[in-house]
Amino acid sequence: MKDREVVLGITGSIAAYKSVELLRALMKEGARVTCVMTRSAQHFVGPLTFQSLSGRPVIRDLFLHPTPTSSQRIVHVGLADETDLLLVAPASANIIGKFAAGIADDFLSTFFLSVRCPVLLAPAMDERMFSHPVCQENIRRLKEIGVKFVEPAWGELASGRMGRGRMAEVSAIVEAVQRILAPKSDLTGLTVLVSAGPTREYLDPIRFLSNPSSGRMGYAIAAAARSRGARVVLVSGPTSLSPCPGVEREEVVTAEEMRKAMLSHLPQADIVIMAAAVADYRPVHSSPRKLKKGEERLWLELERTTDILKEIGEEKGRRILVGFAAETEDLVANARRKLEQKNLDLVIANDIHQPGGGFGQEANQVKIIDREGGIEEIPLLPKAQLADIILDRVGRLMERTREGGSPEGRP
Repeated sequence: MKDREVVLGITGSIAAYKSVELLRALMKEGARVTCVMTRSAQHFVGPLTFQSLSGRPVIRDLFLHPTPTSSQRIVHVGLADETDLLLVAPASANIIGKFAAGIADDFLSTFFLSVRCPVLLAPAMDERMFSHPVCQENIRRLKEIGVKFVEPAWGELASGRMGRGRMAEVSAIVEAVQRILAPKSDLTGLTVLVSAGPTREYLDPIRFLSNPSSGRMGYAIAAAARSRGARVVLVSGPTSLSPCPGVEREEVVTAEEMRKAMLSHLPQADIVIMAAAVADYRPVHSSPRKLKKGEERLWLELERTTDILKEIGEEKGRRILVGFAAETEDLVANARRKLEQKNLDLVIANDIHQPGGGFGQEANQVKIIDREGGIEEIPLLPKAQLADIILDRVGRLMERTREGGSPEGRP
């Protein structure tokens, strides 16, 4: 981040006090920071604090406070030309809504429309505000145009409730800034094959057996691998997630369709990460017509689906193979058994009963277990951040392979 120009936007949230620590952390990494405060933000922290730490005037008004980095008469345009990153932390529901709607009624919202550099938002608000459909639609719209987010954490909120809405920790925000300003390229030249989402096994044209997987973890891994320079193939079960830019996506529905797709791409893959929640059973018979109500009980005959991860493990060769284990009990023992039986290099294990994580959530809390028996506990983190941690561990395995020679296998 040395000598990179960062504009730090601070909006009206109790989390504004964390922005002071964030400013210090960014400057410690060598960034040059100009602070922009909305009127509401000034009710929580005074502008003099940010001015004293940054050594620069704090911009509080669209028509005042020219910055020392800009000689332009139109300040928001001149500053936009010199900015490497716009970071808004905390980002309130109000500013997210303004950004999504293109409203420009203060300096920060006007500046957002002026910049062509990357934009990173760290939301902070009550859980009920964050989960409101309007707020989620605004976030989705911004993500579609390339705005990046550091997802809020789960914990105690200003209202006294427990839930998701706390601004991410400063360390997580700094890591996200580093990924944008100094992206890793350790996977350049490699092909990463990722599976994501659930599968569906149909009883009739309407009903099916499935699970609550949203696909978020697999999509986050695919996006992170692409940002590190890899060619990424994503085999996705049914999800509502938008495609990852630059990622080759193949959509499937059933376990057998996922199996065929994964095996078809396997010969080109250097790394395989099986994040999908694949159905273990399917109906022996699927009715071509909707099953009507009849007897009080409906008996279903099920058969096992093919174990895709085990089949890939048998053909692994020199590839790095990573699996996931979602458990309700004996987490470590069950995960280790899966690692051994399916010839994995890493298994990412999570207890689905842990609050704030698991299926359908924006975050997860996991244990990363390797073949040597090592266990690394990862606290509750946004899945985008967890994806980078997983890829860091994969990178270490790749380094060991290069230093110690290729492991057995891949032709």
